[in-house]
Amino acid sequence: MSGVTSQSCCLPNRSSPTALESATPPVIATTEFCSQGMIALDGGKFLMGSEGPETWATDGEGPVREVTLRPFWLDECAVTNAEFAKFIEATGHQTEAEKFGWSFVHFSQIPAAKRKPLGHYRVAGLEWWYRVDGADWRRPLGFGKDFARLKRETHPVVHVSWADANAYARWAGKRIPTEAEWEFACRGGLEQKRYPWGDELTPDGKHRCNIWQGTFPSEDRGDDGYTGTAPARSFKPNGLGFYNLTGNVWEWVSDWFNPTHPQTASRENPTGPTQGDRKVMRGGSYLCHESYCNRYRCSARTSNTADSSSGHLGFRCAADR
Repeated sequence: MSGVTSQSCCLPNRSSPTALESATPPVIATTEFCSQGMIALDGGKFLMGSEGPETWATDGEGPVREVTLRPFWLDECAVTNAEFAKFIEATGHQTEAEKFGWSFVHFSQIPAAKRKPLGHYRVAGLEWWYRVDGADWRRPLGFGKDFARLKRETHPVVHVSWADANAYARWAGKRIPTEAEWEFACRGGLEQKRYPWGDELTPDGKHRCNIWQGTFPSEDRGDDGYTGTAPARSFKPNGLGFYNLTGNVWEWVSDWFNPTHPQTASRENPTGPTQGDRKVMRGGSYLCHESYCNRYRCSARTSNTADSSSGHLGFRCAADR
């Protein structure tokens, strides 16, 4: 359909790239910076990226390179529906999904009786995604109950574009983390491990993240306890105290996407390319599965246009120290 295209991995996008100058509203911070719910990190050197067999050449995970970061703060978990609601109430911000009048919802989250009428809104090439009118941060399914009636106040807010995430961060006196900051936190103090807790996906048979179990995309058994988003503080945090940096929802970061990392690029507090047509997303989501999208690893990355939103995409905030 017009204005909807498929993207690598399990990510549909709205259309053409959005110019962030026009997409980002001039929201002035109306709250003083508060470090509650954030973790102070000293920064320092770490090995970023991966070159293992699980990597995707088009994603640009490698080469492994030593990066140095200055101290910073990072939210211990993704911004929740309840937190985002306070921002909306205080500013009157209208999200891009609300402006467009629709967003993407995975078919597994839509009751079977409602899928047939939406059939003509399926995304070509990614038929498990539906363009659902009325889907936005308040009503993640696009119909029926809002997030409060669904008892998802503590779940990560979804259906937010990069510009929406940036607007929230600015209002809170914070910012969107850089890709390097995000990966530093995700690694949990470990060096070159697949996951925030080590190399085993389910150590001692215990689930440590919310991803797809079963046959993708037809059946999610929910062996980890969830068949959709989980509360933002689910599962055991990593060694630095962060929750759900892999699985649950993808998270926007501040960098423009580029599949290559030139040797001339700065390795100190890197911020990525100076321009681009897509923003980087990190961490994977509850829709990731080893047979299709194993991007629930510390080094995994993908991207999407800045105006895109979906039911598995959220964010967390950072701040300078």
